Amino acid sequence: MPDEQMANSGGQRPARPLDTIDRAILSMLQADGRASIRSVAERVHVSRANAYARINRLIDDGVIRGFSARIDQERAGQGASAYVTLKIVQNSWRTVRAQLTELPGAAHIALVSGDFDVLLLVHTKDNQELRELVLTRIQSIPEVLSTRTLLVFEETDLGSEQQS
Repeated sequence: MPDEQMANSGGQRPARPLDTIDRAILSMLQADGRASIRSVAERVHVSRANAYARINRLIDDGVIRGFSARIDQERAGQGASAYVTLKIVQNSWRTVRAQLTELPGAAHIALVSGDFDVLLLVHTKDNQELRELVLTRIQSIPEVLSTRTLLVFEETDLGSEQQS
């Protein structure tokens, strides 16, 4: 691949186009990341070798970034969840992101457009811990201009077909 193409794609080779079988595999793995190669192959009507090769290609291409467990945060002792919006100094995204990834309980960080710059999902033991995280840790980051905290009262994971 020419160097210019690699630079334009963030240093990664562009992913190959996905066909209906690839999409079915992705859907199945989103619903059950522990699905066996055999069950994936049977459900999408390909051989086990083909399913294995396709999953490895999806991993190699960066389409599948990893496998994880969906956690019930409250049952895991994280009774307070919140989205924290941040306004940050222009062009400080990489610096701020590096500091936010180090925060205990940080679950998701996104650079967004609109009235704020960053959307951060955090899980903490309780509201006191959440308060400390926002007022002491996040607001002490020099590039953070302001924050707004949105408490999560209830959530539904739409990333899978299997709901608890």
